[in-house]
Amino acid sequence: MKNMTQSLLALSLASTLFGASGLAFADSFAITHATVHTATAQGVLNNAVVVVKDGVITSVGSATDATLDVDKVIDAKGGIVTPGFIGSMNILGLVEVNAVADSSDAWDKKADITFDPSFGYNPKASSIAFTRKGGITRNIVTSSGGEDIHSGQTFVVDLSGSWDSIKATNTAVFVRLGAKHEGSRAAAIQQLIAQLEKGQKSLAKASKDKKGNNDVSELEEADEIVKSLLSGQKPLIVAADRASDILAILKLKQRFNVNLVLVGAADAVLISDQIAKAKVPVIVDAMRNLPESFDSLHNDLSNAGKLHAAGVKVILSNMGDSHNVYNLRYSAGNAVANGMDYNAAMAALTVNVADTFNIDSGSIMVGKPADIVIWNGDPFEFSSHVVKMYIDGKEQSTQSRHDKLRERYTTPSDLPRGYTK
Repeated sequence: MKNMTQSLLALSLASTLFGASGLAFADSFAITHATVHTATAQGVLNNAVVVVKDGVITSVGSATDATLDVDKVIDAKGGIVTPGFIGSMNILGLVEVNAVADSSDAWDKKADITFDPSFGYNPKASSIAFTRKGGITRNIVTSSGGEDIHSGQTFVVDLSGSWDSIKATNTAVFVRLGAKHEGSRAAAIQQLIAQLEKGQKSLAKASKDKKGNNDVSELEEADEIVKSLLSGQKPLIVAADRASDILAILKLKQRFNVNLVLVGAADAVLISDQIAKAKVPVIVDAMRNLPESFDSLHNDLSNAGKLHAAGVKVILSNMGDSHNVYNLRYSAGNAVANGMDYNAAMAALTVNVADTFNIDSGSIMVGKPADIVIWNGDPFEFSSHVVKMYIDGKEQSTQSRHDKLRERYTTPSDLPRGYTK
């Protein structure tokens, strides 16, 4: 009897521990009576059912096709269901308060190609819960860089806020080119070319040494990263606005066969045919509508739609910031209002990001992790809000610090307005 009691206690403790660490399986559930934007070839399904078991989507289809052998049924009541949106190219989780230098881990003077900002990521940052309210379930985080052309490497997180929410590190290399406050943009492009050339020579020498059975010296960390770029293992993300810079970067792609992604690209509409032909995705901010410099004279609210119409794979992003990632859906709505196809805008927040950065998310299809958001209306409308959100099939809270502050200062109390009982 004593041994049985001890075993039961041990089992109970193990269950508690596994549940706390997020290792427990999520309950199975079905979402019914939903308008599902699948972000796949299935398109938009009306009165559809999505079934999730063990955190994975197991069925997507009509109500008559679905077998609802699940723990819970969630009636969407005609609401819209989308994949969780994916943010990109921001410093979410690296900064708590922009005006407080000690709370920022996004920038370092000595940051170079080896800089891994994921060591500074805080999954409990207050901005993460707020970002979830915008329907965003995953995010590609970068840094603000340093004095080098390199801003370091990106990493991928889910927005569950759990301690194990970093899903992948060192996933891409981020480079900033273009106008400089001091010096010439030509030097920056030359630096990148020299680095790629050096990487090619190192690889050729290593291959020759291996064939000759000579001692093969290990590559330095920076050389290993360049090697991963040259092999196409990691994307090379380049921020540039001026058309002449973009064309020079496209030549680098052709010469070194790198997996190139453009960021910013204000002038991209001038050379959209060349970009589409090179099959280079472009990350744009649909809210950029005014020139910020001589490099960005062609900023316009219609650019995202024009690039898509030209055959360019477009990704929408609120770049750089940490507290405005929440507004990503409004940027998409703005792009649609200025000529972008609605489904293309949806893809630019979901499947396009997932495909470009090799993230197993971004669409509602069988076998995908259940990153799902239920909305009370069109997610691109200002008045709509998240009804329920799931990451890997686990329901997430949509309460943020903003909500808690509102409740604190509006709750009836005998105490002064700054306090609650």
